Amino acid sequence: MARVCVVTGKRPRVANSVSHSNIKTKRRQLPNLQVKKLWWEEGKRFVTLRLSTRAMRTIDKKGLAVVAREAGLDLTQY
Repeated sequence: MARVCVVTGKRPRVANSVSHSNIKTKRRQLPNLQVKKLWWEEGKRFVTLRLSTRAMRTIDKKGLAVVAREAGLDLTQY
């Protein structure tokens, strides 16, 4: 399973790890993803989503149905 947020689309980035002697080596910056089980009111059931913490805050603010509609998610698949 890819490390991608289903709502925001956040994925790993590539950055440089810089040592004390200024030698640069590649490293990955992973998004803060959490597997959450959320209640979907329209479907009257729980859906399990892999979300970034930013997406979880947005869902708290707007609601799951609104965020899913904006992101183009079909919650019947989850």
